[in-house]
Amino acid sequence: MPKTRTEKKGSLKKVSPRRASHPVPGLIGSLLQFDLARETDQLRQEDPWNTTSRNAKTLVKYADLRIVLIAMKSGIRMEGHKADGSISIQGLTGNLRLHLANQTVELPAGRLLTLERGLPHNVEAMEDSSFLLTISWPRGV
Repeated sequence: MPKTRTEKKGSLKKVSPRRASHPVPGLIGSLLQFDLARETDQLRQEDPWNTTSRNAKTLVKYADLRIVLIAMKSGIRMEGHKADGSISIQGLTGNLRLHLANQTVELPAGRLLTLERGLPHNVEAMEDSSFLLTISWPRGV
């Protein structure tokens, strides 16, 4: 868990990243809009796309909601994922394959799926792909 300095003589306390008490500029607001095609193009121009074959950007960061844009090159697999909250995965471009304990699910562009909280899964890009990952959890958790 990240640490942050408190007002009192520079002591350190642990702060959960999703419970930050201060606003994160550009990630929260009463209204946010995104050009997902432009954001995806930008991810594919940055160094991580070339060095790790994937890249991600948090678009929204509220206390009870995260929305992350993720781009992956064909053949890349993200292993051993699970979230503390319910999630949705919306395919934007390409084709993804989600591997769950008892089944495999195809997620082409334009499709949306949801998973209950804590459900382990792997994400595999069958071709260059981008998707929105949305994580929600009840306030106060």
